[in-house]
Amino acid sequence: MPSIPPIANLLAFEAVSRRRSFALAATELHLTASAISHQIARLEADLGVRLFERSAHGVRISAAGEQYLPRIAAALSAISLATDDLRQGDSTSLYVHSAPSIASLWLMPRLRRFSQACPGISLNLSAAHTQSDFDLGQADVDIRYGVPPWGDLIVEPLFEERIVPLANPSFIERHGIRQVEQLLKLPLIQSNVSLVQWSDWFSMFSNKRAPDRFRVRFDRAQMALDAAMQGLGVALESTTIASQHITDGKLRPICSLDEAVRSKAHFVVYPARHAKRTNVEAFLGWIHSEAARMV
Repeated sequence: MPSIPPIANLLAFEAVSRRRSFALAATELHLTASAISHQIARLEADLGVRLFERSAHGVRISAAGEQYLPRIAAALSAISLATDDLRQGDSTSLYVHSAPSIASLWLMPRLRRFSQACPGISLNLSAAHTQSDFDLGQADVDIRYGVPPWGDLIVEPLFEERIVPLANPSFIERHGIRQVEQLLKLPLIQSNVSLVQWSDWFSMFSNKRAPDRFRVRFDRAQMALDAAMQGLGVALESTTIASQHITDGKLRPICSLDEAVRSKAHFVVYPARHAKRTNVEAFLGWIHSEAARMV
């Protein structure tokens, strides 16, 4: 096995990175600031890189430290959770990682039904754009947004989505939107991470080109939808992810669903070795049944 730095040094690195202070990290870990400083110095010597930049204004994590931190923090969290489960004799935990927008807008509203269907499972849900590293034991299941394949993992599509222009109903009425061409005169909201972009939509349903510049841009579907609900413009997003907002009357498709780009971009992903875990099997059965409700 490759050389692994002492856990104490990694804990010191994670604490200083999070607290941005040697003194605060020392208090948290019940050590002296000098001891923390020595642990960081030994870790830097071990790795051959500077993890922090020190100055009279405090401590700032370096570029190398920023790159190192997410995986170290995730590994330490996995060790902590595994230890807690073992101490408590807990075999009921399920760790699910998810892309942020589907976690908050689609999965969260359905968790009550999961709790009712699987009352014996203790669900731990985390959300981030970064994908879960199964080799580090970060998750049992990952709900990913993007384009497979992802190595030798099992990949199961969740649902087909319809991507359409969405806006606040009062925004639609105020601007009297009746035709596709009118969109070019309105503020369009750009979702940077979406697999379906405005250029794709315009090329399918208009002979006009999408604009090159946008008034506002976001890196999460949830923020793009929030902006549309606030009347900042028109968002090109999934009616599946925005379903609750549409049901509540906060958003409305500008065109018919016949003028939608169809996309399969959300997937349940897990290693083959997880497939026979009882809690994973239960979760997979439940989430696919939820996805089937929308067909």
